[in-house]
Order: sequence, then C-alpha cells, then structure tokens
Amino acid sequence: MADEPLVLGIETSCDETGVGVVRGTTLLADAVASSVDEHARFGGVVPEVASRAHLEAMVPTIRRALKDARVSARDLDGIAVTAGPGLAGALLVGVTAAKAYAYALGKPLYGVNHLASHICVDQLEHGSLPEPTMALLVSGGHSSLLLSTDITSDVRPLGATIDDAAGEAFDKVARVLNLGFPGGPVIDRYAREGDPHAIAFPRGLTGPRDPAYDFSFSGLKTAVARWIEAKRAAGEEVPVRDVSASFQEAVVDVLTRKAVRACKDEGVDHLMIGGGVAANSRLRALAQERCDAAGIRLRVPRPKLCTDNGAMVAALGAEMVARNRPASDWDLSADSSLPVTEPHVPGSAHVEADGQPDGPAHGHGHAHSHSHDHVHETAKENLYS
Repeated sequence: MADEPLVLGIETSCDETGVGVVRGTTLLADAVASSVDEHARFGGVVPEVASRAHLEAMVPTIRRALKDARVSARDLDGIAVTAGPGLAGALLVGVTAAKAYAYALGKPLYGVNHLASHICVDQLEHGSLPEPTMALLVSGGHSSLLLSTDITSDVRPLGATIDDAAGEAFDKVARVLNLGFPGGPVIDRYAREGDPHAIAFPRGLTGPRDPAYDFSFSGLKTAVARWIEAKRAAGEEVPVRDVSASFQEAVVDVLTRKAVRACKDEGVDHLMIGGGVAANSRLRALAQERCDAAGIRLRVPRPKLCTDNGAMVAALGAEMVARNRPASDWDLSADSSLPVTEPHVPGSAHVEADGQPDGPAHGHGHAHSHSHDHVHETAKENLYS
C-alpha cells in the first residue's frame, strides 16, 4: 500500500467544497463543507454565493482532510482538482487553490473531469473498475450514459439529457409541492409512504423512434406541475406522498430501463451508477432488480460518495498517477463545459533554457525541481504547518 500513489483531490464544481485524500484505491479522508443551507432560501444554487463559500472553506477543509488522513502535505504524490464541467466561478476557486498548493509543495497537478471522477469513485467502494464499464450518472446537472474502457483516457458518451437533468427535475417538483430545497432527499422520503402507481405520469423519450439512450425530464416536470395545479384549482388536497412516489417512479423507470438496455446492446456485464441522485433509494432498488434479471452486476457507491466530494477527484487523480498519465500545466484553467471525453486535462512538457522542466512533475514519486525564491519557500512552510 505504501507504494501506491497518495493524492489529494479538490472538488468545487457546485455548492460542495470537497477535499479527499486517497492512497491507490483506499480512501483515507473525505472532508466536505457544504453551502446548501445558504442556497436553500433562494430555491437553488446561486453561483456567486457558492464561489464565496468555496473561498472561505478551502483552507480549513484541506487542513481537516490531511489531519483526518494522518498524512503530511509533504507526503503527497500529486494534487487533483475538478477542472470542469460545473459553475465557472466555483471551479475557478478550486483550480486556483490546487495550483497554489501544487506549486508551493512542488507536486504534480492533475485537472480532472467531474463526470469521470463520479465513475472512478466506485473504486474506493468496490475495487478496480472493470474494463469496459457502463456508467449511469444522475445529478442536478447531469443525466448521462457513459461507456469507459479506460477511466483515465477513454470515456465515450452514449446518451444524455436533452433538457432537465433528473436531479433538476426533483428540485423543481419539490418546489411545486412546497417541500423545499434540495428536492431529491425529501421526495425520496415522502415517496416511501406513497403509491408509485397512483398517477400515470409520462416517460419521456421511450417511444420506438426516440433516441435509445437520451433522457428528457422537462415534460415530466411540466406534467406533474399541471396535475398539481389542477388539483389546487378544484379545491382538492394534493396527495403529496402519491405525487412524490409516482413522479419518482417515472424518473427511475426511464433511467434504469435505458441503462440496462445500453449494457445489453454494448455487451457490458457491469453497470455503475453515480451522481447525487444515485443516493435515491428507489433508483437503487429498481436498478438492482433489473440488473439481476438481466445478469448484470450493479455497482453503486454508498450515498456519501455519490454526491459531490473530494474523494472522487482524489480517486481519479491517483489513477492518473498510477498509470503515468501526464500532469497538467500551470496554466490549467477552469472549463465549465469540459466534455466527458476528456477525463483529464494533460499538459505538455516545457523545457527552460537550463534544460529543466517548466511544469509539474509527470509520474509517481518524481517531484519537479523548481528554482525556489523566498516567497515560494515561505509558502511551503505555511502549508506544511
């Protein structure tokens, strides 16, 4: 285990400041500072509020993660950070912090993809990913079916949402039901006491001529809202539990049906489900039922690893180091629309006039040798303390 890469990961794509420490495929620390309560009164994430919260939480959360992992920053083999996709301002805070720490510590920097990280986190729960792996990622911003033959270099999108993501639909329906924000957990709770077959809500893009692997939840969201409005206009009480259960069933029915179909079509016998909505109890149960019937092995991380966290970024970073993938350059920038086909943002090796590399180290255990000025040395002492 001591020979496996030790990596710190930073995640700031939305409203969670996540910092994780991973050695190989072993999770050592997963520290999270959430600003969700600050967004609740607005009914959704406010980018400026999220960015400020990341800025305030960054250093304390990194220190907590290192303390929980019982490692020193000196011992790290690399620092990984979500470079995209996500909220531009929020991503920028994380990328800037990662660059500062990596430069001051003389460690290689890895800008990685948020979606690929959601897949890779399962290694911390169930061991190395099979190749290929089919992944269903469902969150507030993404609903995607992805096929990965190498999580560090080859992730192919098969389908995605054409409008609202599944998590976004949960939030919007919860708002119409006056259940607050975020909507996923509260709808899950109410649905457990409701009838999933009480209301026949539509299943988007499930017709014979519709795209096989794409998703659409905007029409479902609108149908639920109109149904509720009709009840209220008639002066009738809205059966919140039945609405929650029927809406939730419509979402997870489509998600699991298309995911299992993709596995069959591509000849893949493993399905991994990740993202915040993967914490939904009904999604897990129906996915297990349908995978068992189809002879597919289901892999779903525990709920805490499904939501945004630094552990998933560290996991992908550790895989980058282990497979000797090139580190990112110091001019790494945040990319709010970074495509999933780019699991990480590799750099190019630059050489200075003196023949020394002008960028992060590439490879496990070979830290780059900078020319250190006084400011650099002072920064390092502050980080080690």
